[in-house]
Amino acid sequence: MARKAPRRTAERILEVTLDLFNRFGEPNVSTTLISSELGISPGNLYYHYPAKDALINALFDRHDAAVSELLQTADAVRDVEGAWIFVHTLFELTWQFRFLYRDLNDLLSKNRRLETHFQRLLDQKARALRTVLEGMRRAGALALELPEADATATSMVVVLTYWLSYEYVRDPRNALEPESAQATLRRGAHHVLNLLVPYLGHGQRMHLLGLVGAPTSTGHQQ
Repeated sequence: MARKAPRRTAERILEVTLDLFNRFGEPNVSTTLISSELGISPGNLYYHYPAKDALINALFDRHDAAVSELLQTADAVRDVEGAWIFVHTLFELTWQFRFLYRDLNDLLSKNRRLETHFQRLLDQKARALRTVLEGMRRAGALALELPEADATATSMVVVLTYWLSYEYVRDPRNALEPESAQATLRRGAHHVLNLLVPYLGHGQRMHLLGLVGAPTSTGHQQ
């Protein structure tokens, strides 16, 4: 069997940086720590990413691309089960890049590019969620009209954006650890979709309760 080519240094740098940012928080991780963790010189790190912001921007771009791809599937959602999968998958992507959300306000205050791009991403999420609500309404799963749909979609984005911060405040030592992922994401998805309960018929409401209590296997969290 042919040996696999070694991963490019730039790729390894991003993987290790993401892990360190997620574990310790971006403000607590220096480029010196990153290069030490990788076993490379600071000069080698700077060759690929000349500033810490370059690392942050590259990781955000990955997150942005993955989320944007998922948002394109919004028009396929027709019922509570589809909405559950959609929202839970959004939360899984949030978890994979959780440092962005835990340290969001600090990051935005220091990085103008991230500020403008994150605003655009929030707008994309809101539009996609309005598409989800409209698809459910057309399918008869949801009794929700404008402008209620706009306000509800915005509220869903707020919960999606700040849920991990809320969990972190409640339990700073454990909330963002890998072993907490499933419970954290399930609670988040539940609270996002709970915003729809007043507009769901009895069958859809009961189905949502069943989904909240069922094992989740849509992905793997690290």
